[in-house]
Amino acid sequence: MSDPIQIRMGGYGPATTGFSRALKLIGDRLEAELGDQVQIKYVWNIMDLGYRADDILWLVECGLLTLGYQSSSYLTDRVPELSLVDLPFLFRDNDHARGAMDRALGRRLVQAVESKCNFRILGWYENGFRHISNKVRTIRTPADLKDIAIRVLPSQIQARTFELLGAKPMIMDLTDAIRMIKASEIDAQENPLTNTVTYGVHKFHRFHTISNHFYISRPIFLHRPTFDAWPDDLKAAMQKAVNESVAFQRGLHEQEEKDAENAIKAEGCEIVELDRAQQDAFARTVQPIYAEARKQLGSELFDLMGMK
Repeated sequence: MSDPIQIRMGGYGPATTGFSRALKLIGDRLEAELGDQVQIKYVWNIMDLGYRADDILWLVECGLLTLGYQSSSYLTDRVPELSLVDLPFLFRDNDHARGAMDRALGRRLVQAVESKCNFRILGWYENGFRHISNKVRTIRTPADLKDIAIRVLPSQIQARTFELLGAKPMIMDLTDAIRMIKASEIDAQENPLTNTVTYGVHKFHRFHTISNHFYISRPIFLHRPTFDAWPDDLKAAMQKAVNESVAFQRGLHEQEEKDAENAIKAEGCEIVELDRAQQDAFARTVQPIYAEARKQLGSELFDLMGMK
């Protein structure tokens, strides 16, 4: 009997997060279907081992891990096409975003990533809509962000968005952001509520604004040479398991956001939910970024979004 195929999956959050639970579902499905043909190992949080959050990319790309996930913004320097989905107020709601990522736009972005990176992309987890938290003041209007230093993901479009809003964006890895927030060396950050609570930011930021300014997906990527060398039955089983895990994780995310909101309130923090007029004011302020992005990216991706 041949040795089992080893599959090492990793992320950058505790085992209790929806992303870690989704990885466990993948492993469970593979073991149920293939038995001792596979051997599954997990590294729930690479930061516990001294890595940065963005190290998940090279850990998979060089084959130390077989499978991982990471917010798409971390790849925009190598895959400019991914910048499209960093645009502010691009998606109306979860259904709109999921539909785009699961159909033509998502397929085009998979092609772009795979043409430039040593990955196979099998699906998109939902990092979801992002909101602003800070230690300075209540945020209800763009003017309230003036001169606030805010951590953003490694995306020039995200940095430009907050420049237009009058803030001082600081691109940095999650690992550095957590350290600087705890040390009061940075004023603000933007994240889904779930991430804000998972990484303990709500213990340092009193003010939270439900702004829904970005929607971010997390590609599920595998080390391409490893995946391509697998037998067809394992490839098919992995794709099926990933598909199931995507639906599972997205469902968990919705409940996680509600639970996180309750945790933020329990910490004594203030939560402001922008009304339609307030959100429109933010959207108008950042509108110039769309012309800038179209000039940079061309029209193809905008056409896939139905934006003429």
